[in-house]
Amino acid sequence: MNKYELALVVSAKIEDDARTATVEKAKEYITRAGGTVTEVEDWGKKKLAYEVQKMSEAYYYFIQFDAEPTVPAEVEQDVRIMDNVLRFLVVRKDEK
Repeated sequence: MNKYELALVVSAKIEDDARTATVEKAKEYITRAGGTVTEVEDWGKKKLAYEVQKMSEAYYYFIQFDAEPTVPAEVEQDVRIMDNVLRFLVVRKDEK
């Protein structure tokens, strides 16, 4: 099992409950692919470095999870088609 982090940039134009549902759905994708969510960090609303889909602000979430090496590709495939996610990135965390 490796440690991974999914960074989600979620649209600021949606309601709080829809944003929460988006994060929950991402967590569900991770567990369905065989991963285990260990922590979710909510960084709140931040200004984007450049406009994305005519938005200058978005909400940032970082989801830590443990999984086998094949899981991140499956998670990226599912997250790619989510409506309210502007950007995402899955990275492997180094063991310390």
